[in-house]
Order: sequence, then structure tokens, then C-alpha cells
Amino acid sequence: MRAIDLSSATWRKSSYSNSDGGNCVEIAPDLPSVVPVRDSKDPSRGTLVFEAAAWARFIDEVKRT
Repeated sequence: MRAIDLSSATWRKSSYSNSDGGNCVEIAPDLPSVVPVRDSKDPSRGTLVFEAAAWARFIDEVKRT
């Protein structure tokens, strides 16, 4: 697996996250071909990285349900 440099990533918190810190997910949508996802409450725990096409399919499915 290749390493992905996320040091310059711009993170954006989900619009579904609430103001008191509950269930917060952040994504960095500005990277080519991948979408990193992390827990905004504890970003040091790690990041999941999805191929952009797989992330788009996931979002489409979530919107349908």
C-alpha cells in the first residue's frame, strides 16, 4: 500500500455533526482520486482513505436510504 501525505489536507466537518461534539466525521475532499475520512473528536487515531469513486458510491447509497 502506498503512503498518502495528508499534511496539507484541508479537513471539513460533516454538516450532520452537531455543535456539542457528538458523532463528528471529517473529510478532506481536496485530494486527487482519494477521500480521507477521520473522527474529528480524535484525529490522531487514524484516517481511512477511500478511492474517490468508492466514496461517491457510498454517499449516493446513503442519500437513497
